[in-house]
Amino acid sequence: MSNLTRRTFFQGAALAASATRVIGANDRIHVGLVGIGGRGTGHQNAYMKIPSAQITGLCDVNQAARERAQTRLSSASAEKAKEYTDMRDMFADKNVDAVSIAAPNHWHALATIWACQAGKDVYVEKPASYNIYEGWRMVEVARKTKRMVQVGSQSRSSPNFIKATQLLRDGIIGKVYMSKGLCFKRRKTIGKTPAEPVPAGVDWDKFLGPAPMRPFTKNRFAYNWHWFWDTGNGDLGNQGVHQMDICRWGVGEAGMPKSVVSTGGKYIYDDDQETPNTQLATLDYGGMEIVFEVRGLLTGPEAGAPVKGGNTVGNLFLGSEGWMWAAGGFQVYKGESNELVMEEKGGGGGDSTVRHMENFLGACRSRDHKTLNAEIEIGAMSAALCHLANISYRVGRKLTLDAAGKSFVNDSEANKLITRDYRKPYIV
Repeated sequence: MSNLTRRTFFQGAALAASATRVIGANDRIHVGLVGIGGRGTGHQNAYMKIPSAQITGLCDVNQAARERAQTRLSSASAEKAKEYTDMRDMFADKNVDAVSIAAPNHWHALATIWACQAGKDVYVEKPASYNIYEGWRMVEVARKTKRMVQVGSQSRSSPNFIKATQLLRDGIIGKVYMSKGLCFKRRKTIGKTPAEPVPAGVDWDKFLGPAPMRPFTKNRFAYNWHWFWDTGNGDLGNQGVHQMDICRWGVGEAGMPKSVVSTGGKYIYDDDQETPNTQLATLDYGGMEIVFEVRGLLTGPEAGAPVKGGNTVGNLFLGSEGWMWAAGGFQVYKGESNELVMEEKGGGGGDSTVRHMENFLGACRSRDHKTLNAEIEIGAMSAALCHLANISYRVGRKLTLDAAGKSFVNDSEANKLITRDYRKPYIV
């Protein structure tokens, strides 16, 4: 552990003693929100539906986002929350028990680590981490600090997905030889936006955090940060990580593969996007494979899977005796005739995000991380598989992992992408 990391950790551990409130059995859990953009608004709306939660902190680098969040609280006749531009100030506040992080991907790990070291439990959006190394550190710190860390893979709290994955493990389609994720999600061009002065009320340095300093552009801010390697992981690490998580869940929590290869490109558009809009990845496990496909351009469905709103997003499991399509609900087909033998309709389980957050809050009370449906070790591995595919895509070749799954064999260029060069002082 470096001196900086060691010093930060022990300072955080000392802070935890003074920043943690003892929660009584009937007390509401005080939640602070970090990042209150599109997904962060979803977090706020979900917590406002849960009687056992109270939002007491609002942190965002954008003043306008904090103001909108306060307005939502006021409209619901909820108490005003304290506002912060620096998340570390919120983590030091005794009136915040747990934090819910919906900042951009490149902030997930550092925000989680700081919060854990300050004695806060954490709900962090998917992907758990921006790179593979960060996932390892998040698990390490969660264990050392004994914090509850739930990743926002809300399918893990969906009754239909729980049933579907159990059926797969019970052998409903025989031996699974391919677990495939589809992210056919229509993405239109983001165009080109020039560098411009940072808007009033925005702390651009804190937005970039661990990422390199870049001039402010509209495309690097708000939602489109997903499509820049500095801050995002493309659609494989955005929508796709949900389906990648289900890929590995359905085959018994697959870990690191023997090898990975990913190809594709950013086709058709001439715009600012850096990440691919068309991508195919194959992760080899010896006796089976995980395959993932991203299509952001116009496309048809696959294998008879239904199209929803112009998108086909879900999971195919192919086995020795049949196959399953899972997307909210699921269908099971058996035999040479593709006979439909089981079907569960989707949409009957209520709000999966609310249910997932209730699971998180329950663990905050019980202090048992094993009760979390998408505990950080689960989320970090699912993110790692997406990162493996992106690394192969970026270096342009098939990669073989060592026996421990910790590095690539004889490939220094690929190994460098396991982590990143962090911008001081935002170092994981």
